[in-house]
Amino acid sequence: MAQIPEQVGKEYDQLKDELNRHNYSYYVLDEPTIPDSEYDRCMRRLQEIEQQYPELLSPDSPSQRVGGAALPSFSQVTHDVPMLSLDNAFSEEELEAFDRRIGERLNLKADQKIEYVCEPKLDGVAVSLLYRDGLLVRGATRGDGKVGEDITANVRTIKSIPLKLRGEGIPPLLEVRGEIYLPRAGFEKINAAAIAQGDKVFVNPRNAAAGSLRQLDSKITASRPLEMCAYSVGQFQGGLSEPDSHRNMLKLLGEWGFKINRYVEVVQGIAACESYYEQMQQRRDQLPYDIDGIVYKVNNLALQQRLGFVAKAPRWAIARKFPAQEEITQLLDVEFQVGRTGAITPVARLAPVFVGGVTVSNATLHNGDEIARLGLCIGDSVIIRRAGDVIPQVAAVVLEKRPPDARPIVFPENCPVCQSPVRRVEGEAVARCSGGLFCGAQSKEAIKHFASRKAMDIDGLGDKLVELLVDKGLIYSVADLYELRADKIADLERMGEKSAQNLIDSIAASKHTTLAKFLFALGIREVGEATGQTLARNFGSLEAIIDADIDRLQEVDDIGPVVAYHIRDFFRNPDNLAIVNALRESGVSWDDVDISAQDSQPLKGQTWVLTGTMEIMSRAEAKDKLQELGAKVAGSVSAKTTQVVAGPGAGSKLTKAQSLDIPVMDEEQFIAFLNRL
Repeated sequence: MAQIPEQVGKEYDQLKDELNRHNYSYYVLDEPTIPDSEYDRCMRRLQEIEQQYPELLSPDSPSQRVGGAALPSFSQVTHDVPMLSLDNAFSEEELEAFDRRIGERLNLKADQKIEYVCEPKLDGVAVSLLYRDGLLVRGATRGDGKVGEDITANVRTIKSIPLKLRGEGIPPLLEVRGEIYLPRAGFEKINAAAIAQGDKVFVNPRNAAAGSLRQLDSKITASRPLEMCAYSVGQFQGGLSEPDSHRNMLKLLGEWGFKINRYVEVVQGIAACESYYEQMQQRRDQLPYDIDGIVYKVNNLALQQRLGFVAKAPRWAIARKFPAQEEITQLLDVEFQVGRTGAITPVARLAPVFVGGVTVSNATLHNGDEIARLGLCIGDSVIIRRAGDVIPQVAAVVLEKRPPDARPIVFPENCPVCQSPVRRVEGEAVARCSGGLFCGAQSKEAIKHFASRKAMDIDGLGDKLVELLVDKGLIYSVADLYELRADKIADLERMGEKSAQNLIDSIAASKHTTLAKFLFALGIREVGEATGQTLARNFGSLEAIIDADIDRLQEVDDIGPVVAYHIRDFFRNPDNLAIVNALRESGVSWDDVDISAQDSQPLKGQTWVLTGTMEIMSRAEAKDKLQELGAKVAGSVSAKTTQVVAGPGAGSKLTKAQSLDIPVMDEEQFIAFLNRL
């Protein structure tokens, strides 16, 4: 055996302590102290020393979190102190009865209040961690409370679980109990990866945590971002005298290196417990992890001893559950709804079920891919998940309950509203109605957009009036606006003859516009104001745009294959063309753009940014002026920016322009500049 140089031994101990300290800061305190690159450098050096001097290797080394070969099976562990379950309270009355029983057993006076510790009930997996002389020697599941499974190799991979305890006064034998859970962000990441690989997804974070802990290969567990919060002690032998309260015990565990939930709170009396419950229920959906209720414990440990236990639960603790967020019900049917952009969304019609505090009879199925991934059939029993205000979702199918008459879900080939073909662009998950302006499901939103200020700018035609006109059958598409008569709309709610005539005059005034604004007003997918300007400048006329194929469209700067597809698809639709022709026949017109003059535009090829308040002219006017002169108006500053116009209140864009040495002018200088051109 090679002699270990003294300096190497010291370096190894320093690296080990440093890495364990950084793990504690990052995974327990959520306060990283060094960059990942520095952590990786220290870890590589530690592993180099262990490889050269394997006799230095110790169980508390950070390199030993992930074990070697997969286990053939889990061995059983008998808990020296049983891991009991908790009784549940499902109402304020049951919680008050719990408090009353405690008062009676302790012979308290009516006005004496018990001090309770309130803790969020994490929705994960209960575990037991055994430490001898400060080193982790065993991790086990709760099992049936008396016998669990040895998952030591797996719990060692969880960075918020200390391999070696830190601080002073650590007892020779300590058993810590806590909840291992999967934060929501990690759950979403795991399921996204599973979907990408065509694997089965987890129904919820709790199932994902349980599945991760029961992996025979600890490398799989290590790949899951599990966390643990300590919530109690099973055994405490030797060392310091045991703390006198549950809260002080948690504080001590935190000092020894365990993660303690930040929302643990000590309160006086059962009314304060109920108030805590309400606060956490409101906060529940903003937490980064799932909780399914609140646990209340008598804080004084001596009183806990006096109260004792019933057969399977302590008398001094109780859990009050939140309304369930998952339930099983039956899928009765699937309907297909058409959204304002033509997106076809399947909606599950369910046998009504109470979940998440409300009765649910509908749930979103997102798209055809989601239906296929779930393997869903009409008639199936399904798990419905609802968290707070989130739209209920079908989380999974209970295959063993599938009835013999279950039938597959057939995605429609034609729009259920206008019967136009349903199309799905390659690379997109959503299928859409191709009816465009013709589709009744899209007509209201199409008309609102068409009339908006940056499009045809029809003054007085607000959202509520559009909906009223469509609902009354007075208009069906944007072309119908120009057929309206004052006497037909004067009797509508809140109109009258004067308002009706004002609207008709405003519609008439909108007839003369620009090609760019007309293109934007049509609501072609991915064609915004800037793209409308680009198309107008490069093609000059609507006919040229309609005749252009995808290759020609893509020759234009800032128009890629997706935008080109949407433009071509819109103008290949005969219903859309019919509405465009009807608009032109009703008098909507514009001046064609002289393409030959584009090369002589003074600002061609330049990129300008407007920021801050414009006091002499509006931002929209300034943008139009710049685009008429050939400039591109961008929303952010970059190294490619030619000029920035900064008004009062200019913030980060001005700062960035100055840091990049990009020229900046104020509004007066800008107007003077325009006058010189």
